[in-house]
Amino acid sequence: MENAAPQSAARALLAFWRAAGVDMDDAEAVFAARPATPKPAQPPPQTREPLRIDPPPPKPKPKAKLQPAEDAVGAARALAAAAQTVAELRAAVDKFEGCALKATARNTVFSDGPDDAPVLILGEAPGKDEDEQAKPFVGRSGQLLDKMLGAIGLDRKSNVLISNTIYWRPPGNRDPTQGETVSCLPFVERLIELNRPHLLILTGKAAAHTVLKREDGVMKLRGRRLLYNREGLAAPVNAMVMLHPAYLLRQPQQKRLAWADLLLAAAWLDELGVARAAHP
Repeated sequence: MENAAPQSAARALLAFWRAAGVDMDDAEAVFAARPATPKPAQPPPQTREPLRIDPPPPKPKPKAKLQPAEDAVGAARALAAAAQTVAELRAAVDKFEGCALKATARNTVFSDGPDDAPVLILGEAPGKDEDEQAKPFVGRSGQLLDKMLGAIGLDRKSNVLISNTIYWRPPGNRDPTQGETVSCLPFVERLIELNRPHLLILTGKAAAHTVLKREDGVMKLRGRRLLYNREGLAAPVNAMVMLHPAYLLRQPQQKRLAWADLLLAAAWLDELGVARAAHP
């Protein structure tokens, strides 16, 4: 064994001292004792990672509270009444928060054309193209409308102001709800009052029903000389109903009716002394 020689030498030394008369009991007891087994090495204490405290998540921004329907209409009326020009009305519409459609639309789509144009055309609501460009009637139906107007010497750059009865695109181009329509109506009525058109042209069922407050179908309303009147107007406004250009894209065979409506508008404008560009 590796430790045999030292142990024999130690025993011989103990025997010598005992023979010499020295009490070696304690020494022999220590020698005879079993060597203490070394304790297994303890692993170094693990260092604990410092406790990480994540910052609290940011509080979501509070959503703008939509005004109740009655409050929204009241706010719209107040803003509309305060506007003294079409430009001021446009700014009022842009800051109005009472229509839920504004939260999902990209842009406010108010009007296109001279603010004092003698002809005012109203549609229903913006579509995808209108929402992107912030102008009414710029998509396929708008391009058709421009061609129709051009055929009788009308142009949104000179003598036509175009707007809608709803100023924000409904998601998925769905029909506007009654609440959305009612919340925008004070601005529509104020636009007619401020623009004071010689002729008001309403395109499609929604615009006709909203402005004229009549439930007759478009086919019964079109082709007739009508009047728009409401309390506060200095005088009734000449009005007529036309088929919506989007409908004509779906039903091209009805363009003959649209042409008849255009001829009615042209004759009426001539009687009213409204200048129109030369047309083919």
